[in-house]
Parts: sequence; structure tokens; C-alpha cells
Amino acid sequence: MTTGQRTYGESALLTPANMLTAFRLLVAPLFIYLIVVHRISWWTTIVGFLAAATDYFDGIVARRHGTTRSGAFLDPLADKVLVLGALYALILARPHGLTSFIVPSVLITLREAWMSVYRSRAARRGISIPASKLAKWKTFVQDWAIAFCIIPVFAHFAWIGEATIWVATVMTIYTGWQYFVDGRRLGGHAR
Repeated sequence: MTTGQRTYGESALLTPANMLTAFRLLVAPLFIYLIVVHRISWWTTIVGFLAAATDYFDGIVARRHGTTRSGAFLDPLADKVLVLGALYALILARPHGLTSFIVPSVLITLREAWMSVYRSRAARRGISIPASKLAKWKTFVQDWAIAFCIIPVFAHFAWIGEATIWVATVMTIYTGWQYFVDGRRLGGHAR
């Protein structure tokens, strides 16, 4: 099968890519629980790695079989649940230690909520605002900020996770601004 050949229609729900995304959604509560209860552990790391790996592979599978509307909705939803859940779990796991994550977590949450509303309004007007390459890198950096707080060999150097979450926050705000500008250019400014 060649890359980009459409195997499933745009309205398909039960696709291999969506199954990987569904796995990520299902494993998210376990990952969040492990962060709150154990934070720095190899089990938390393994579950987090599996969740992050499905994000990488569902994109490859979706491009190979053709993207779907359900995948375009579910994939960013799974990213939000996993990243935001993990960030707040880190704050809960060590309220005295990771308070530096509070402001970035709130900023990332506000951007994600605003983006969801903005994209939804644009979609109602027939405008699709696709994910940019930088937005995919933003998710990658967010994942590493979380990873640096749970992987035993890195977690004791809190400054690494703190620096990385601030880089991710700047990327998150910048990509949100990019989406807004792109949406306006495409005529998708939601009133």
C-alpha cells in the first residue's frame, strides 16, 4: 500500500489510527494515577512512553490510510487529556516542589480551551485549521517536560523539567497565535 492511499472514508470511526488514539485516551487515567501516586518510577515512565508512542504511530497510520474527521477530533483531544492531566497530576504529586508548573499549566490550559472553541466556531463556518508542524513539536516538548519529571534518572534535577515546560509554554502560546492568524486569513474568524 502506498503512503496517502485512502483506505477509510473521511467519516470512518473504527480505523487503526483511531484505535491507537483510543488506547491513548484509555491509558491516560492510569498514567495520571501513576504520576499522583508514584511520580518518579519506571512504571510511570513506561506507561507514559506507551501513551506518547501511540501519538507518534497514529499519525503515521492515519497518513498511510487517510485521515478522518473523527481522527482530527480525537487525536488532539487525547493529546489534551494526556498532557493537561499529567501536568496537573505533577502539581498534585508534589505541591511543594512543582509549584513552578502551576503558571505554565494554567497558560497551556487556557490556550487549549480557547483553541478548542476557536476551531469549533471556524469548523461551523466550514473552515478547517490544520495542525502545524510547530504545533506537533510543541506537543513533543510538552511530553518531554513531563518525562523529565517522572523518569528516575532526570526527575531529581527539577530545573530540567521546569525549563522544558517553559519552552513548551512559549511554543503553546505562539502556535495558538499562529492558528488565530491562519484562521483569520482563511476567513474563519469566529465572532
